[in-house]
Amino acid sequence: MLVELREIDNARVISLTMFVAPLNTALEGSRMKKRVAVVGATGIAGQQAVVALQDHPWFDIALLAASERSAGKTYADAIRDEKTGARRWWCAQEPSDKVLRLPVHNAATLNLRGIDVVFSCVESDVARILEPEFARTTPVISTASAFRYEDDVPILVPGVNLEHAHLLEIQRKRRGWQGFITPLPNCTTTGLVITLKPLLDCFGIERVLMTSLQGISGAGRSPGVLALDIVDNIIPYIVGEEEKVARETGKILGRLVEGGIAAAPFPVSATCTRASVIEGHTESVFVSLERATSVGEFAARLREFGQDFIRLGLPSAPQRMITVHDDPFRPQPRLDRDADGGMTTHVGRIREDAALPRGFKYVLLSHNTKMGAAKGAVLIAEYLAAENYL
Repeated sequence: MLVELREIDNARVISLTMFVAPLNTALEGSRMKKRVAVVGATGIAGQQAVVALQDHPWFDIALLAASERSAGKTYADAIRDEKTGARRWWCAQEPSDKVLRLPVHNAATLNLRGIDVVFSCVESDVARILEPEFARTTPVISTASAFRYEDDVPILVPGVNLEHAHLLEIQRKRRGWQGFITPLPNCTTTGLVITLKPLLDCFGIERVLMTSLQGISGAGRSPGVLALDIVDNIIPYIVGEEEKVARETGKILGRLVEGGIAAAPFPVSATCTRASVIEGHTESVFVSLERATSVGEFAARLREFGQDFIRLGLPSAPQRMITVHDDPFRPQPRLDRDADGGMTTHVGRIREDAALPRGFKYVLLSHNTKMGAAKGAVLIAEYLAAENYL
C-alpha cells in the first residue's frame, strides 16, 4: 500500500489522507454483501431499485417479488406483456442477465428467511398491509407514504436528518419487531429539504413558499399525465402533493424529542404542478430568514452543506450535496438532472426578495427518480448498514 511519509518533530508520520483510501477499499473488499429483496419489482419504482442495486458493492439482489399476476415467472417474463410481447421496461439502464433470470415471488406470501433488508416499492395501500409483516423480521426501506406520518417512523433524507434514525430502535421496541420501516419522503420534498437544511442551521427560517414544475415520471402511469394531457401543457394540480410537502418538510427538519419528532415551527406553502418534462423536479422557492445575510453568504452555506456526510464515502453518495450555479439560465432538467449520478441537488438564480422580510428566492432541481426515489433509498440503506442498523 502506497503511503506518504513526512517528518514532524523528527518523527516519521504516515499521512492520513494517503492511508485512508486504500484502507476503505480493503474494508469494502472484505465486506460480505447483504442479501436484499425488491418488492414491487415490476413497477417503475421497483425497476429503478433493481437498476440501483444490481451492481452494488455492498448489496446483492437475492429475491424479487410482485403481485400474484407476476409470481412464478422469471423477471424477464414478468416485465414482458403476454399479449403483445412488448417489454415493459422504463429505465435507461438495462437489467442484468442475472436479474432477468431470477424468479418473481408473490409479495403477499413472501418468505424473507436469509434476507437482510427489503426495498418496498409498492403503492401505499398495499404497503399498509405488507410492510408491517415484512418488518416483523426484516428492515424495510420504503418509497410509499403509508407510514410516513407515524410518530415512531423517521423520514430519512441523506445528509439532512440522519440523527432521526435513533427512532428506529424505539419503533422496534414499541411494535415488537426485529426489523423496522423507514420511508423516503415525497420526491418533491427531497430537494426542498436538502436546500432548506443549511439555511435553517445557519440563519433560521420564518416561512417558505414553493412552486414546483414536476417531471412526469413522478406520476408513474397515473391519469393526468397521458400524452394528450401533458404534451404542450402544464397540469396545475397533483392530488395530495402540496399537503405532503408541507407536512413532511416540518417532520424532516424537526427536532428529535422523547418518543418522536417535534416538527419545525415555520409554515410551508406549496403549489405543485406537473410539467412536460420526463425526469427532474424544478422548484421555485421563496424563503424568509430569521437573520439577515448576503447573497454571497447564502450561496456559500449551500455550497458547503453536507461535507461530513460526503466524507463517509458511501457508494451512492454524490460528490456534493448541493451544486450551486452562477449561470442565471441554470439549473435545467435536461442539462443538469443526471450530474453526479442524479444524486446532487442543483440551485441557481439566488437573489434577495423584497416582498418578504429578510427574503431570498432561488430555483432548485432534484432528480425525482434517483435521489428522490430508489437510488436515494439505496443511499439510506448504505448509511444504515454503515451504522449497524441492518
